[in-house]
Amino acid sequence: MKTVALTGATGFVGRITLDRLIAAGWHVRALTRRDQHKKAGVTWVHGSLNDTASLTELCKGADAVLHVAGVVNAPDAAGFESGNVTGTAHILSAAKSAGITRFVCVSSLAARHPELSMYGASKATAEALVRTSSLDWTVIRPPGVYGPGDTEMFDMFRIAAKGWALLPPRGRVSVIHVDDLARLLVTLLSADDVSKCVFEADDGTAGGWSHAGFAKAIGAAVGRDVTTVHAPAFLLKFAGWADRAIRGAKAKLTPDRANYLAHPDWTINRDAAPSPQLWTPEIATPKGLKDTASWYRAQGWM
Repeated sequence: MKTVALTGATGFVGRITLDRLIAAGWHVRALTRRDQHKKAGVTWVHGSLNDTASLTELCKGADAVLHVAGVVNAPDAAGFESGNVTGTAHILSAAKSAGITRFVCVSSLAARHPELSMYGASKATAEALVRTSSLDWTVIRPPGVYGPGDTEMFDMFRIAAKGWALLPPRGRVSVIHVDDLARLLVTLLSADDVSKCVFEADDGTAGGWSHAGFAKAIGAAVGRDVTTVHAPAFLLKFAGWADRAIRGAKAKLTPDRANYLAHPDWTINRDAAPSPQLWTPEIATPKGLKDTASWYRAQGWM
C-alpha cells in the first residue's frame, strides 16, 4: 500500500479528497491543527504549514505529497504570503528532505492573473516554487469549487433563496464540483504522462457559465426564479470593503476578492484541460447545485 502526505485534509476540498484517497487504496498521513477522530487508513499528524518539524513528520515514509492546503481569505498580503507561499516552500522542503519526488499541488485560476489580487499573486508565486523545484510535480488550477460543505459560495445560495443575485460586471466563469476535483487529484498522484503539467479542469460546460446563467442555476437549485443585478466594478469593490468592515475575518466578499471577481473571464483554458482518457467530470452542475442546496437545508443553514 502506498502512502501519501496530505495537507489541507480538514478543509472543504481536503475532506472529500481524503475519503477518495482511502477508497483508492492509499494510506494517508494527514496534517491537522486539531485533534481528530480515529479514521481507518489515516494517520493524523498534528501541526501546520508553518511548523517545519510537523511537516518532517508528515512526510516520513510517504511516497507522494498532495498539497491541498491554502489561504483563500486574508486581511493583507502578508496573510496570503504566509499561507500560500511560505507554506508551500516548507512542504516542498520537507518532501525533498524525505526523499519524496511525486508532488501534486492545488493552485487556482487566480494564479493566471497575479496582478489582479493579493490572493492570485500568492498562488502564482507558490506555483513558481513548485515548477522550479527538482520534484516530479503536477499543478492543478481549479476554478470555483462548490458542493456540500462549502462555505465560500454559500452566500450565493442564501441570497438566491430570497429571489435575487448581486453579480460582478458581466463575464464568464468555470466551476467544478468538489467530488469531481477530488477524483482528479487522486488520479494525478499515480497517472502517467502528467509530470511537469499545469492542468485546468471544470464541469465540462463549453465556454463556462455567464454570471447570470450560474446565478439562475443556483436559483433553480433552491426553487426560486432569481432577479440578477450586475454591480459595476467600483460598487463591487465598495461592497467588499463594507463586508470586511461588518463581518471582519468572516467576510466573503473582501476588497481583494472583489478585484479579481470583476475580471470578465474566469473560464478554464481548454488546452490545459486533462485528456478524457485521464479524467472527465461526472457531476452535472444543475444536479450538483441542487444536491448542495439540499445539504445546506439539512444543516439548517437555509
